[in-house]
Amino acid sequence: MDIVPGNPEANRLKVEKWVKETAQREKPDVIVLPEMWTTAYTLESLADFADTDGEPTTSFLQGLAKTYHINIIGGSIANIKNGNIYNTSLVVNREGKLVYTYDKIHLVPMLDEPAYLTGGTEKVQLFELDGVKMGIIICYDLRFPELARILALGGAEVLYVVAEWPTARKDHWKALQIARAIENQFFVVSCNRIGNYNGEDFAGTSMIIDPQGKILQIGSETEEETLVESISLDLAKDIRKAVPVFESRVPDMY
Repeated sequence: MDIVPGNPEANRLKVEKWVKETAQREKPDVIVLPEMWTTAYTLESLADFADTDGEPTTSFLQGLAKTYHINIIGGSIANIKNGNIYNTSLVVNREGKLVYTYDKIHLVPMLDEPAYLTGGTEKVQLFELDGVKMGIIICYDLRFPELARILALGGAEVLYVVAEWPTARKDHWKALQIARAIENQFFVVSCNRIGNYNGEDFAGTSMIIDPQGKILQIGSETEEETLVESISLDLAKDIRKAVPVFESRVPDMY
């Protein structure tokens, strides 16, 4: 997705149309959006455009989820809480219930995030959609393998990565996702923005990767599009039996 800078309403209308078309055509179980999709990285003026305590975007996503009976990984949004601005992920189930929120822990020095945003203070946690254990991290979090590992140890079968990852480091984007999938033996599903803002090009290349590190789908670097894939969750279980990484761990030695 490309993002209209500083215009949440335009981006919500865009997503509403996109979700309607995709839900009717593909009948998906889960739809995934990118990081900061309501505002883009308009850091200096985020206070003017950010949600407050998750609204109005939470209600917007809840309405879409109920209307089309789909689970929504709502990317992340700029979100004002207690006077601070957080980069917050929203997860809504088919019934329109907000089942999980996560505030991005690791802020990006290269994009000057720490000057405008507050890092999350709560650890990543598992959530469930349709009985499947899942986790979510945001962009720069991908560089910190501890987050993905703690979710895998809890039984996650799918990790979502929502991002505005720059083209300058697109090779890292690909390699780190594949590594997280292989080392944790789960599916990695990512959604990254395309386009340009404030002199920064974004890499697109959203991906769906299986627990062996095989790329099932990979998106364009420059064009908006919808990636669609059916995954078999049994594969994660099978790979963990075939290559028993978690049973082989010796955490007392690390």
